[in-house]
Amino acid sequence: MNDINIKITDRDGVTHDIVAPTDMSMNLMEIIRSYELAEEGTIGVCGGMAMCASCQVYVISDSGLVEMGDEEDAMLAEAYHVKENSRLGCQLHIVEEMEGLEVEIAPYP
Repeated sequence: MNDINIKITDRDGVTHDIVAPTDMSMNLMEIIRSYELAEEGTIGVCGGMAMCASCQVYVISDSGLVEMGDEEDAMLAEAYHVKENSRLGCQLHIVEEMEGLEVEIAPYP
């Protein structure tokens, strides 16, 4: 089992040092939910299907992120508060290459 260290800044501006497992097939949205870093009902509303953008994050340091897919790109094109460094947490599956990742949770519409 290999865990990685990531930093997540919540919607109140508080930065959390998180240990995330790479062997549980989790994505960043699920990590945020499991650590309760966003109010219940304001993240992962669609269940991680890239259909709502409630799990949008701003990538501060992009350690080992895969390229954005078409579905994620299309959803972000319709979302609020989008920046050049926006990604959907549900599309970022936790892997060892993400060690040191830093993100900020985007505001909820």
